[in-house]
Amino acid sequence: MAARSLRTARPSSAVARAPFGWRFTSPLLLGSTLNPINSSMIATGLVGIGVDFHTGPGETATLISVLYLCSAVMQPTMGKLSTLFGPRRVFLAGIVILLAAGVIGTAAPTFGFLLASRALIGIGTSAAYPTAMALVRRRADGEGTGVPSRALGNISIAAQITAVLGLPLGGILAGAFGWRALFFVNVPLALITLVFTLLGVPRDPPTPRDGREGLLTTLDIPGILLFAGSITGLLAFLSDLASPTWWLIAVVVIQSAALFFWERRVSRPLIDVRMLAQNLPLQRSYLRQLLTALGTYTVLYGISQWMEQSAHLGASAVGLILLPLFGLSIVIARVVSGRGWIRWPLVFAGVALVLAAGVMLLMTNHSSVIVMIGMSLLLGFTNGLSGFANQATLYVQAPAEEIAVASGLYRTAGYVGAIFSSSLIGIVFGPAATDGGLHILAWVLGVIGILLVMLSVLDRRIPRLANR
Repeated sequence: MAARSLRTARPSSAVARAPFGWRFTSPLLLGSTLNPINSSMIATGLVGIGVDFHTGPGETATLISVLYLCSAVMQPTMGKLSTLFGPRRVFLAGIVILLAAGVIGTAAPTFGFLLASRALIGIGTSAAYPTAMALVRRRADGEGTGVPSRALGNISIAAQITAVLGLPLGGILAGAFGWRALFFVNVPLALITLVFTLLGVPRDPPTPRDGREGLLTTLDIPGILLFAGSITGLLAFLSDLASPTWWLIAVVVIQSAALFFWERRVSRPLIDVRMLAQNLPLQRSYLRQLLTALGTYTVLYGISQWMEQSAHLGASAVGLILLPLFGLSIVIARVVSGRGWIRWPLVFAGVALVLAAGVMLLMTNHSSVIVMIGMSLLLGFTNGLSGFANQATLYVQAPAEEIAVASGLYRTAGYVGAIFSSSLIGIVFGPAATDGGLHILAWVLGVIGILLVMLSVLDRRIPRLANR
């Protein structure tokens, strides 16, 4: 009898040992890479698109901004949809939208079709991250594994790798096959992800519905529209701080207030503002994510311009100098996620940002390449230490039933920081990236780093380890 009991226990224990095997995680990782790779890959095809459709740099740049805007709005919206219809269903729907977007962009006869394709790419890829977090949370809770540090770390690392590979991959595709290949590549990527998801991710259980509420009520269409208006106005204001459109602030404040009061009164809100207002640790996680993105992108884009314009380095040399940054951040993220460390990586991420700012203060256009590489490595520490730790903190602090929407808002905070950084660089550098502008950016970066250290040291709700 004992031997029979042991034999029957083995299959379930085997499942418990590997609840996050490659069959389950590979489609989630693939899906989570589709947004960052499309964000960076398009940069290599803008010139060719402008020539073919007779558009200037300003108009072609809208292909970048429309994806950021749609992603910022749709990430939490897709999270909301996953709570209603199931995360696997929404994940698959997003992949189908991406597939259609790839076809439209490849065959686009006019520039308007390209804009539509990029908007659909932003919408489709926005489904991946919040639903992946919901699927991971559902499996972890079902298996009783606690915080799945390795799975969360892999999602973070996959996004970092593809953000780096986007530019060289886009260059290869555009150079060999033309800019339409940047859209067509989404077709095989979507098909592979679709097949892997159907084979490896278990189906959603039936979603209970309240018969007294219609579909439009449960979707919270007014909440989605108010959120979209607030985020659109905010991003439009932040994108041009050199000559700000001040009336946009009034629009953002009015729509945000309307969103807050509307979400308080509906039974199935897009954003649970009551939970968010009471969950101060989660608010601080969003603020850390925004500040981290602001600091990282300010250095990444600002130092790139300075090295080309002031230090007179070629684009390839700049790429090689920044390459160790991404390599180091991936290695550190692997170590941190493998150990399940949360609190101290967040503290040291801020410290590394302050040290990077100190090195930037000492840099001039005569500085050696070794100094520039050292500064980029410090930024790699910030990126690697904060990526998993911020994500794991969100996982711990968000209620299980709200993890999808909370994850979408987490990504939105990162988009706000990234767009804010581009305006900050434009204000500081002006017409040219000089040593003086670099040093002003360094002071700004130092302040951001100090704020990150304070947010991490003083926040006692951040766990030291993922499962403690």
